[in-house]
Order: sequence, then C-alpha cells, then structure tokens
Amino acid sequence: MTLPKGMRSILAYFPSSTKAQAAVDEIKEIGITDISLDRISRYGITNDSHLNNPLNDAETITGLTLFSENQDRFSNSDARILRAADPSVSGMAAHDYGVAGGKAFLVTVVTTDELGERAAQVLNKHGGAL
Repeated sequence: MTLPKGMRSILAYFPSSTKAQAAVDEIKEIGITDISLDRISRYGITNDSHLNNPLNDAETITGLTLFSENQDRFSNSDARILRAADPSVSGMAAHDYGVAGGKAFLVTVVTTDELGERAAQVLNKHGGAL
C-alpha cells in the first residue's frame, strides 16, 4: 500500500493490551482516527479470548491456552496438532517463552506528517516499540 504524499504510517508493538489501548485512546484524543489495535500470533490464527476459556466450554486445549479460534475437534486437525505441540500448551515452564519479543499487541496508525511525531511520542510514552 502506498500512502499519499504528506501521510505516514507508524507501527508499534506493545507487551500488554492495556498499554496499547491507553495509547490508542490518547492518540484518538489528538484527532487521529485511522488507528487499529490487533493481537498478533506466530501461528497466523484467529485469536478469540471471549469464546476460548473454561467458562465458555472451549472444545480444544489450544483454545484455552493460545486463544486460538474455537474450532471443534474434527476440523483442521493438522493445524490443531501443531498448535498443541507448543510448549505453552504442554505446560513446559520456559522462561520468557511467548511471542517473539514479548510484544503481542500491534498498534497501527496512519496520519499526516504533521501529527506523526506527536503520535510516535504517545506510543513511546505508553511503552510501544516502534
């Protein structure tokens, strides 16, 4: 994607959703509306923490541990087997194990060059890695 002249995009990675959401809220206050917050995963899967928890009867172990898409045990078994082999699913206690860099939340901002530096300062202030 090519942005028009005078526009820029900023990507920032965060260690927690609360820090990322605080940055998003503050950036919206300065008038930037083209902004998104996404959870990223090494598996290229849909994350759904609402459906995949013990109270909502997740059908798979990966749904409980990786918040993967709540697939039943009969569909896409190859992908489920690979995700089930992940150390976080097996209970292995690996220090600092997780998403590369420990920053699973991505904030994407598209703004003008004039507001870009201000947006980057807000992202840094809330712990974002640009």
